[in-house]
Amino acid sequence: MFVEKRLKPGAIKFFRTQSPRHFEGGDWNQGGSCNRQNPLLPEQVEELFSLKNNGTNVEARLVNQHLYKALEGSGFLILDITHLSEFRADAHPSAAGGKKHDDCMHWCLPGITDTWNDLLIAQLNNVLI
Repeated sequence: MFVEKRLKPGAIKFFRTQSPRHFEGGDWNQGGSCNRQNPLLPEQVEELFSLKNNGTNVEARLVNQHLYKALEGSGFLILDITHLSEFRADAHPSAAGGKKHDDCMHWCLPGITDTWNDLLIAQLNNVLI
């Protein structure tokens, strides 16, 4: 793998999975929006993101499946933020701050991105101990 050849021996290699989108009713430029005001329940996550339903963020789940296989045995540690972030459809509302905008890719509310950092630190601690 290109990255492994370029790094110094003993380097810690992380791969972070994709941040999910929560568009409903179309893509960001086709009428989609993120108007949820509460975290999703497990059954709502499965309904919205499932592969069998060709869900909203189905491509992220498919890409992650392929990445897990491709990185198997590579020495990369995988920081899987996708599934836990799927629950937080409320964290990047399209009407954040009272303004209507169509950018559901950015996380407007604190919390979820802080959790990603906490997971990274926990994995680093496990490697370094």
